[in-house]
Amino acid sequence: MTTTASLLELAKKAIESTDNAFWAQDTFLNKATATPSPTLSADAVPVEWHPLIPFLPKNTRVLFLGSFPPPRKRWCMDFFYPNFINDHWRIEGLAFYDDAQHFLLPGAKTFDLSSIVPHLKQYGIGFFDAAIAVRRLADNASDKFLEVVEATDILAMTDSLPELKAIIATGEKATETIALALSMKDDKGKVTLPKVGTFTSSPIRDIELYRLPSSSRAYPMSLTKKAEAYQAMFRRYV
Repeated sequence: MTTTASLLELAKKAIESTDNAFWAQDTFLNKATATPSPTLSADAVPVEWHPLIPFLPKNTRVLFLGSFPPPRKRWCMDFFYPNFINDHWRIEGLAFYDDAQHFLLPGAKTFDLSSIVPHLKQYGIGFFDAAIAVRRLADNASDKFLEVVEATDILAMTDSLPELKAIIATGEKATETIALALSMKDDKGKVTLPKVGTFTSSPIRDIELYRLPSSSRAYPMSLTKKAEAYQAMFRRYV
């Protein structure tokens, strides 16, 4: 059975072996899935297991935890934020290099993983998701259509990253999942979430949960304004 511990070991080996590792791997090959049926019940939707190895440099100071990758048919590369029309890598290009095209592969509708990986290792930026198994209730990666079947063991992940300062979330579902894992509750036991563009300290090693605007083009904010928000976060931690 694949566990968070074994995922972390895979991530460590991948980081140590090459700057151009093949991050997509069927690590959950032996996991059973639900059997589809003609009904519309959520229980009839197959369970989908995470297709990517965590990217966790040993100097990770900032850890992005999304909800779950989009369907594979929307990928342009085997890495996080693989949808070419998602602007995450354009935002990082602007935030670090004042160039939205910095991580684009010239002449192709894809991103340049050979430049992304060294950049992330240099600045200590890690990636994974808040769930390792979901049911996708619609043919997209929208939070509201994802049912979390098995959450990532976020505490085990933070234990493996001694330099971690902040976990970064953009969507509400991921933010809620992370806040719950970090025991971020008010006096009445209600999970507390930071507003977009703000952060909140957690009782776990004082790791901060920082919420950023989504890099999806559906989020109503210009690319430049998103890059400014991300840049402010990166300046705080890296």
